[in-house]
Amino acid sequence: MKLFSAAAIVLAAANSASAFAPTTGSSNTCMRSNSAAVLSMSTNNSEEDRRSFVTKSATGVAATALATSTTFGAPLVVNAAASKQWRQIKVPFEDTVYDIDFDSPTHGYIVGARGSFAETNDGGLTWEPRSFSNLDAEEEITYRFQVVSFNNGEGWVLGKPTLLLHTKDGGKSWERIPLSPKLPGEPTGILATGPNSAEMITSSGAVYTTENAGRNWKAQVKETIDATLNRVSSSGVSGASYFTGSIVNEQRDSKGAYLAVSSRGNFFLTWEPGQDFWIPHNRGTSRRIQNMGFVRGDIKNGLWMTLNGGKLLVSDSTVDLASEEFPFNEANIKTGGYGITDVAWRTDDEVWAVGGSNTMFVSKDNGKNFQFDKSANDIPGNLYNVKFMESGGWALGSNGLLLKYEG
Repeated sequence: MKLFSAAAIVLAAANSASAFAPTTGSSNTCMRSNSAAVLSMSTNNSEEDRRSFVTKSATGVAATALATSTTFGAPLVVNAAASKQWRQIKVPFEDTVYDIDFDSPTHGYIVGARGSFAETNDGGLTWEPRSFSNLDAEEEITYRFQVVSFNNGEGWVLGKPTLLLHTKDGGKSWERIPLSPKLPGEPTGILATGPNSAEMITSSGAVYTTENAGRNWKAQVKETIDATLNRVSSSGVSGASYFTGSIVNEQRDSKGAYLAVSSRGNFFLTWEPGQDFWIPHNRGTSRRIQNMGFVRGDIKNGLWMTLNGGKLLVSDSTVDLASEEFPFNEANIKTGGYGITDVAWRTDDEVWAVGGSNTMFVSKDNGKNFQFDKSANDIPGNLYNVKFMESGGWALGSNGLLLKYEG
């Protein structure tokens, strides 16, 4: 589950941990939601036209701002031998695409800024706009849909301002799931885990699970990150003592372990199922952390880290999660100063990195050396997310950019 790592969205944390912390000695606190509201989907073309009229007036300004937000240094000189392994797919909106997921090899959804929502039934080759007929155009575009997650026809969509939607029929109908105002921090990630089941994380490091479609949520961590760091001695981790703030770029591996970066980018934290608290770690460099993730989707395989100035570091495969320091090795990647926003492994050896000004790089030696890929070189904007799944490889970015891996 990728949580908008490259968008660098800093979410404010709740000041109080008391609403999150369970009874002493227990991690079984449940938070109850109010009754859900049923929403129906609309495929009427008039909905698209009505929404487009409202959104297009702001598209030019928003796209310009996004295109410059992560751009650094001079443009890269494209090598004539550079690869071109991705193809642009047309989508029915021009806003930033934040996430993509499929519940079968052919059926899936993309979500994005300003209420952007689209569905495919042919494996992502074509996309049709979708909207909620219960919401008028002015209300719908106020939401930024950040995460979409499906599991065997059951799906969840998370938006900001806080909005959680749930479907049991592959997206034909949706219900709005209310969340408690006592929730510490703002929800930043949701993962469908089974029938009526999901896992959610917040900007304060609270991890919750539900087994009844969001009516109740059970806490998995005993206290928020700032409560932990201010309760225990964190003097060995730069920036961790007296920490007040939130976490960003939360990532979950295939077995439920989490990784997060402090909102200031000066240290990072890890948590595994069964642990009571998050563990802080030094970044081992003076540069600010841009984003982090797992090698081949598993914390046991190591971590990757991107830094200001286009630097990419990859840790050893054997890491001690209890240690304050992680041994990282710098990858050989010539970004020209453009920031790297996301990294993903396609195979054990093939690795892709994306970043500002739609730069793309590929490694064939497990992240040691990277070469430039020119697939998006002539497209304005920034790439924020790259992911590989059963339906193929996808790269997501600003200005409605969606790329499909072709190899």
